[in-house]
Amino acid sequence: MTAVRLDSALIWLWIALLAVGLVAVASASMELAFSRHGDAFHHLLRHGIALIVAGLAFLVVLAFPTSFWARFDRVALLLAVALLALLFVPGLGREVNGSLRWIAFGPFSLQPSEPVRFLLVVYLAGYVARHQQAISSGLLGLLRPLLWLLIPCALLVAQPDLGSAVVIMAAAVALLFLSGARMLHLSLLGAAAVAGLWMLLSLRDYRVARLQAFLDPWAPDVQFGSGYQLTQALIAFGRGEWFGVGLGEGLQKLFYLPEAHTDFIFAVIAEETGAAGALLLCAALMALVLRGLWHGRMAQRRGATMAAGLAYGAALLLGIQVLVSLGVNTGLLPTKGLTLPLVSYGGNSLIVCSALVALLVRVAWENAESERPPRGIRRREVAA
Repeated sequence: MTAVRLDSALIWLWIALLAVGLVAVASASMELAFSRHGDAFHHLLRHGIALIVAGLAFLVVLAFPTSFWARFDRVALLLAVALLALLFVPGLGREVNGSLRWIAFGPFSLQPSEPVRFLLVVYLAGYVARHQQAISSGLLGLLRPLLWLLIPCALLVAQPDLGSAVVIMAAAVALLFLSGARMLHLSLLGAAAVAGLWMLLSLRDYRVARLQAFLDPWAPDVQFGSGYQLTQALIAFGRGEWFGVGLGEGLQKLFYLPEAHTDFIFAVIAEETGAAGALLLCAALMALVLRGLWHGRMAQRRGATMAAGLAYGAALLLGIQVLVSLGVNTGLLPTKGLTLPLVSYGGNSLIVCSALVALLVRVAWENAESERPPRGIRRREVAA
C-alpha cells in the first residue's frame, strides 16, 4: 500500500489562514454580536460551525479524482444557472441590504454566488480540456465559453452583485490565457469588457457614488456618505502603524467601520497587528495562490488538461478575490462587498474557498503520483 503524497505546504497555509480568520472574526465581531443579538459569541460560534463544515467539504472534494469532475462540466454550468435563478422565485430569495443574494433554509442561508464559483471552475476546466486546440487557434473557441458565462453573470448583476460577476469573468479570461489563448484576441475582448463594465457602472447611481468616493473619499460631501467605509478603513490602517495596537484593542471595529468582520476584516487586522501583520497575511495568501498556479503548470506539462484547468481556475478565483478585497480595504479599488478568502466571516465563502483549496491539493497529489515509477519497476530495482 503506497503512501499518499499530499502537498503539506498548501495544507498548512490553508490551516494557518483559517486560524488567522478565526482570531480576527472573534476580535472584530464580539461588540457587534452583543449589540445585535445579546450574545458576544453569536458570530464566533457560527463561524466555528462553518469551519467544521469547510473541513468536511475539503475532505469530500479531495476524495474525488480530477477525472470525476470532467464528466460533469456541462452539468456544472446548468446547475450554476439554476441556483442563481432560484433567487428570483417568489418566496425563496431573501433580500438583504437591497440585494437579492440569499436563499433561506430555516436558520441557515445559502448564498448561491459562492457555490456558483466552484461550479463555473469545473465547467471552464472541462471546456479547456475538450477544446484546447480551438482556444489557441481562433476567436470562436475563446468566445464560446465566455458567452455561456454571460448567463450566470447576468443573473449575478440582476441581484445586484456586480463584484462577483467581475471576479468570475476575470478569472475565466485569465484561465483561457494560461490555456493558450492568443493575446490579440484577449485584448479585443478586454476592451469590450471594459466598455461593458463602464456602462454597468453608469446605470446605477449608487455605483457612480462609490466611484466618486473612491476618487476622493475625504471630500466633505462623501466623507460621511458613500465614502464612509473607506475613510474608516484608512483610519484603521493609520492607527495600526508598523506593529498594531494589539489583538482585541482596535477601535474601528466598535461601530465605526461597517462590516468589520466581513468585507473590511483586513482593515481590522491591519489596525491590531500593524503593517507587519498585514504583510504577513498578504504573503500567506500570495503563497497559497502562487503554489496553486504552479501545480496547474505542472499538470499542464504532463498533459493533464482537466487537472490544469481546475488548478488554474481555483487559484485564479482565490487570487483575484484576494486582490479585490485588499484593494477595497486599502482604497486602491472602489468599495465592493467581497470577503477575504478563508479569513472573513461568512460560512458560504469559507466552505467554497476550502473546496477550491482542496482542488489544488488534489491536483498536487495527482502530479506527485504521476512522477512515481511503475510499481513493478520499483520492485525490480529493490531486487537488484
